[in-house]
Amino acid sequence: METTTQIRGDGLTLQADESGTALLASVEPVADAGSVDEDWLRQQVEALGYGQFRYLPEAATLLLGHYNAGRAVAALRLAEAVDAQLDIQVSKDAMEATLDITPAQGGSPVSKTQVLAALAEKGITEGILLDEINQAIAVGEARGLVIARGRPPEHGQDGYFESLVPEARDRKPGLTQSGQIDYRDMGDIQVVHPDDPLMRRHRATPGIPGTTVLGSAIPPRPGKDVMYATKLQGVSIAQGDPDLLLASQTGQPVQLKDGMMVEPVFSLPAVNMASGNVNFDGSVVIKGDVSAGMTVKASGDIEVGGVVENAHLEAGGSIHVKGGVLGAIDQKSGADYSIRCGHDFHAAYAQKARIEAGDSIFIDDMAMQCELTAGQHVKVGKAKRGHIIGGRIQAMLSITARVLGAPNRIATHCHIGVNPSLQKQARELAGQRDTQENQLLEISKLLEFARQHPERLRPEMVDKARQTAANLSAEIARLRDEEKALADQIALAQGARVLAEETLHEGVEVYLGNLHYKVAGDHGAGQVALGDSCLELSAPLP
Repeated sequence: METTTQIRGDGLTLQADESGTALLASVEPVADAGSVDEDWLRQQVEALGYGQFRYLPEAATLLLGHYNAGRAVAALRLAEAVDAQLDIQVSKDAMEATLDITPAQGGSPVSKTQVLAALAEKGITEGILLDEINQAIAVGEARGLVIARGRPPEHGQDGYFESLVPEARDRKPGLTQSGQIDYRDMGDIQVVHPDDPLMRRHRATPGIPGTTVLGSAIPPRPGKDVMYATKLQGVSIAQGDPDLLLASQTGQPVQLKDGMMVEPVFSLPAVNMASGNVNFDGSVVIKGDVSAGMTVKASGDIEVGGVVENAHLEAGGSIHVKGGVLGAIDQKSGADYSIRCGHDFHAAYAQKARIEAGDSIFIDDMAMQCELTAGQHVKVGKAKRGHIIGGRIQAMLSITARVLGAPNRIATHCHIGVNPSLQKQARELAGQRDTQENQLLEISKLLEFARQHPERLRPEMVDKARQTAANLSAEIARLRDEEKALADQIALAQGARVLAEETLHEGVEVYLGNLHYKVAGDHGAGQVALGDSCLELSAPLP
């Protein structure tokens, strides 16, 4: 393309060069020629169809200066065609490639072939996004547009245990993040028989590798495998299936952290002078009553179908009394007729009974003049009256009843807050972890020495040190998890409360550490909990 124009007959000529990629200006001075400015000059460039060319302001200034001064100018480059420019950048992790397109100014636009060639030059072969490239080419410009994206690895899933006995008792203490009571009805003890399937172990998966836009593989993080505990009682691994756990004896299935065990179940009609005391390694089912003065001990759970009179019950798991408990804590007999269990205690009612539960105490109807101590919650009232009258009630997180106290102002002492045993456990765990970490530090020094001087240590010694370091690391991680769980429970204890869902009587006193609140007068529903710096009575939370 070649265009020539004579402006006003005053000696200014604009024309394209031979290639048609530049607009040239020349001046042959003419006497009495009028002056012109840059706005006028730009209008002429636009009128000639060169408005898309890149305008050169410095050349225009020089041209106008010579023209207005009456000096000659020969073939001055005033505007030029510029092709579109493209630039591709790869992120530091090589997971993305971005495209910048600077639009053409009268020159050639970027083509798809050019973009693909630039990708190949950069070594980008994976995750190319053709739709985004086509769109950018159609628009003619782009800024930081992602046109290739790598595929991140899919990390492996951790192994896990699947219970095949949905109703198996869980021996792990249960506590939700909000500290809410999980009011469970234990029901009857479930029994399994030899060769019944109990649990399946699902192996960890290795994961799926990813790839960068440059085609480099990204290894996935394999999942952590789980192993059945080595000393699970009453179970066996299925022949030909190392992931399937079977019952090897008749008994009660109990789910543990690393597997399941089967506790034998001992059943008898009643415990009295005729049966004698019971001490059984497993769970005990008593269909009738436990008579006064008798003792029942079990490493698992105890279930009583009738009433427990002034007797001693002790269970490693939970105790469920379908009738009630009649104690005699005000008698000076010298015998310890109390009830203790490691997990939950359930009963229809309790009177003058001393009951301790590692987790929670649930009583359906009434607790009168009792000593109740629970690691988490005490709740009285399910489908019946729900009265706590007199006695001493202690729980770390909550004491709940429909009615607390009595109209005749019977002294009812409620103690809430941090269980001192938790603080002791936390200190002991921290001490164990410090010891393990010091051992790991020393072994790490040995392994570093072996890395720097491989000829100084025997390979079997280095292998043993590595295995010991791995075991210590796993144990430290376990201790940290236990410490965190204890810390969460201690933190929850700051929100401990005593709650009366219907009536709170005068005579109820609440203690949290050194703090004390004495209820004055009778009230409707209310709760006593820690305020800014003291115990306060308020309406119950919704």
